[in-house]
Amino acid sequence: MSRLKSSPTLRVASYNIRKARGLDQRRDPMRILEVINGLEADVVALQEADMRLGARPSALARDLISRETDFEVAPIARNAVALGWHGNAVLVRKGISVGKVTHLDLPGLEPRGAVRLTLGGPFELDLIAAHLGLIRRNRVQQFETILKQTDRDRPTVLIGDFNEWSTRRGMEPLAGRFEVHIPGQSFHARRQIASLDRIALSGGLELRSAGVEEGPLARRASDHLPIWGDIAPV
Repeated sequence: MSRLKSSPTLRVASYNIRKARGLDQRRDPMRILEVINGLEADVVALQEADMRLGARPSALARDLISRETDFEVAPIARNAVALGWHGNAVLVRKGISVGKVTHLDLPGLEPRGAVRLTLGGPFELDLIAAHLGLIRRNRVQQFETILKQTDRDRPTVLIGDFNEWSTRRGMEPLAGRFEVHIPGQSFHARRQIASLDRIALSGGLELRSAGVEEGPLARRASDHLPIWGDIAPV
């Protein structure tokens, strides 16, 4: 997974960490961070990063992230205890700046949201991190809502747990605006049968390489395997 540091690419990753609860049913934040460190990513979108009840405290302590990684937590949370919003959190490598953050309410029967961040690094882009709903008609509406919040003049990455089992259907709203890439089967970590986690790129960006982290630690740390992609401006 190593790459030349001089390469003009940005590695983005996505990981549904299931609130740091592994397949052994233990909550182990350090194990999650070890998997994240192994991705060698510049930006990591997390799903299910916060608990569901009350003030939604984070499953990953901020001081642990600061101590054990080279990442900073993007300023998404709307309170002092959560890491993200609707479970969506974003870690950015130190040296990559975070500009405007926008919270996107998504329609559907269950509460869902996405976050849009303006990032500055080797090149500027917008990143939208999302965890979409379980029902396809809701996901289609959610894609439509996200599209209304994108800037056509800025290169944009849409990344996260799309919750779509089909490789052909359900993403029709993105056609003509985004190219959807499937790095591989990321669910279930024990037996890979579905490509729920995906990367979509707008015009102005290309995917150089992509993959799924399939190591033994990742296979225990969550029910999803993390995906990654190296992107570059066209």
